[in-house]
Amino acid sequence: MIKNRVVVAMSGGVDSSVAAVLLKQAGYEVIGVTMKTWGYMEDSAGAPKHANACCSLDAIFDAKAVAKEFDFPHRVVDFSKRFEETVISYFIDEYLKGKTPNPCTLCNRKIKWEELLTTADELEADFVATGHYAVAGFNEKTGRYFLANAKDSHKDQTYALWGLTQESLKRTILPLGKYSKVEVREFAEKFNLSVANKPDSQEICFVTDNDYERFIRERVPEKVKKVEHGDIIYHGEVVGKHKGIPFYTIGQRKGIGVTFGHPVYVKKIDAENNIIEIGDKDELYSDEVVVEKLNYVSVGSFNQGDEVIGKIRYNDAGTPAEVVESGSKYLKVRFFNPKLAVTPGQSAVFYDEKGYLLVGGIIKA
Repeated sequence: MIKNRVVVAMSGGVDSSVAAVLLKQAGYEVIGVTMKTWGYMEDSAGAPKHANACCSLDAIFDAKAVAKEFDFPHRVVDFSKRFEETVISYFIDEYLKGKTPNPCTLCNRKIKWEELLTTADELEADFVATGHYAVAGFNEKTGRYFLANAKDSHKDQTYALWGLTQESLKRTILPLGKYSKVEVREFAEKFNLSVANKPDSQEICFVTDNDYERFIRERVPEKVKKVEHGDIIYHGEVVGKHKGIPFYTIGQRKGIGVTFGHPVYVKKIDAENNIIEIGDKDELYSDEVVVEKLNYVSVGSFNQGDEVIGKIRYNDAGTPAEVVESGSKYLKVRFFNPKLAVTPGQSAVFYDEKGYLLVGGIIKA
């Protein structure tokens, strides 16, 4: 390894560009890498060309332009096969099971870190860095690498990074954790970056039009046919037929396919019996959650009764809770105030009162 050599994941956006320049100015030997994770040259399966999308040709050219301007090398690495096998397959399979996956958390762990670290090894680099808004470091008292909330609470991305292992965090630099988005934009203007005013990407990179139903139907039409036209049940009675269990999520109100004189919501998705159960809003609250596929981050374990702050979706403000049962494979937590629409397949992430990410996992029930 070459000391202070860092591979920076560059999407072509303002955040990763500023991260790369900040590290260059701090004295690191920077190598910019743009990851090709899907076929930007094709319009296949809901991934049309999109000027601002990650992996598009425009994004690659934008990253290369920044690297050229600040005199560090840039390369494109093709992770598309691994991305297809790992992230897209998972995304489709979970929806077919009646769950609502968060592919970004899996992509962060398996592609943006594990695959990128393999590239870093090939380039004899000590570290990898990204433009995520989060704080990473090492706690000498606990002997563990940690993740903590970014300065900018509105941009904080720790929720999507819960899957990062101790091995990955050991070699991770997150330059933007101590800055606000406004400050990052100011850096971009100060550095005279061409991407200074480039808008943030909002969609999942491989479904740029945000139409999950079309994407899944185009990818696995035969599998979709097997889970179509099941019953919609409201308070024990069949009230209609659904269009396919992959196309519903817990808490959904619009597009269910049946109408009442008052709002109703998707309450339960029974993939085994091909049933969508709907109910009133007050039926959607839960005070407990069971989480599996855990990754402990800033701590190595919990004790029964430990108090935490839990988030069950990206924009969740967080709710105080206590640990009911814990182990290496699953975690049961009770919220002090019930949560609305706890959704199997989504990530549940738990913090302490100081904003340190303690553990994350996938909601089972």
